[in-house]
Amino acid sequence: MSPASTEASTSVDAVLPAPASDSDSRLTPGGPGYRRMSFALFLAGVATFALLYSTQALLPLISGEFGVAASEASWTVAAATGGLALFVLPMSALSERYGRRTVMTASLAVAVTVGMLVPFAPSIGALVVLRGVQGAALAGLPASATAYLAEEVRPKALVTAIGLFVAGNSVGGMSGRVITGWVAQEWGWRVSVGVIGALAVACAVAFRLLLPAPKHFTAGSLRPRVLLGTVRGHLSDPLLRRLYAIGALFMTVFGGVYTVIGYRLTAEPFGLPQGIVGSIFLVYLVGTVSASTAGRLVGRLGRRGALYLAGGTTAAGLLLSLTSCLPLVLLGLVLITAGFFAGHAVASSAVSKTATHGRAQASALYQSAYYIGSSLGSTVGAMAFHSDGWTGTVGVGLLAVLGVVTITVLGSRAARVDARRQPVGAH
Repeated sequence: MSPASTEASTSVDAVLPAPASDSDSRLTPGGPGYRRMSFALFLAGVATFALLYSTQALLPLISGEFGVAASEASWTVAAATGGLALFVLPMSALSERYGRRTVMTASLAVAVTVGMLVPFAPSIGALVVLRGVQGAALAGLPASATAYLAEEVRPKALVTAIGLFVAGNSVGGMSGRVITGWVAQEWGWRVSVGVIGALAVACAVAFRLLLPAPKHFTAGSLRPRVLLGTVRGHLSDPLLRRLYAIGALFMTVFGGVYTVIGYRLTAEPFGLPQGIVGSIFLVYLVGTVSASTAGRLVGRLGRRGALYLAGGTTAAGLLLSLTSCLPLVLLGLVLITAGFFAGHAVASSAVSKTATHGRAQASALYQSAYYIGSSLGSTVGAMAFHSDGWTGTVGVGLLAVLGVVTITVLGSRAARVDARRQPVGAH
């Protein structure tokens, strides 16, 4: 699974394209429109995740200007990811009725407009509200992009096309944090988020000009009753519930650590400048390796074995980060990042394999759980840091990892019970 899917939580299995035929008019590599489409969605991914996490590397500066604690400043991240979590399902339904390109264009338009207002927020409360609206608007991108690709691209080219989109997610999420750190070091956080807003505007305009008009979209009705029935069906599945909880718990660790790490590294005994702290997010590149090897881990250890390994790696990183030696703290961040990306890749891919119907909704529910975990981790991790310092944040992370292990153990027991209940010869 592509590492960038840890930011977008998209999956090829979330939608099922129709078989190709000799007269298939859908896009294919080398054909007309394919390159424009790929670049357009890459830029959409960059804009989405640069905006979504634009304040995360800037929290110490935001705290300083408004005179608030980390627990209050962290709401500028939690509000954005929480807004996305709440609106990803409704946006998915709207794209079925009004079209993928229409919803993606409207989502980006609202998000970049709000993004240009963020630098002028007069108070922490206004900033949190603006970020919440921005996150809700951005929910239209992960809800629609995969469906657009499945409808407009030939099946054999779908993996490559989605790979380019989620690569944009990864680039946007990482570069947004790094750029803001260096710009803020010289000109402050307001100029920094303004630069990200301007970058997102350019990406959004190019996206709308480049993305080919859909030729294979068929509008459906919203039918809330059908949607709610599908959602209830997924939530009644014990395995899917466990996978949703695991994704949320892994993201609780990750959201808490990366929301608070700036406070720790800018304070003594480290005293790092803002630009260097922003560059810490380059550690995300470790996820490229760990997520891409998740498939091989599952092949060797099984899904539950891979989750145990991911949880153990994350826990080891958390414990290592407690030291006052900067190289060991950075190594701890590497292990936390590697464990999170691997665990998330295993859980999110298992969702699509488990759901036998309504896979788009199953994937959207996982995205909701994932971003709820991000909001929870940002808020609770910052509160723990305010109360007990970095030790408190690590404690929250270790509890979340313990939750992952406990759920996985319960899943193993449930699988053994189900196996014993099956008639002889059913295997």
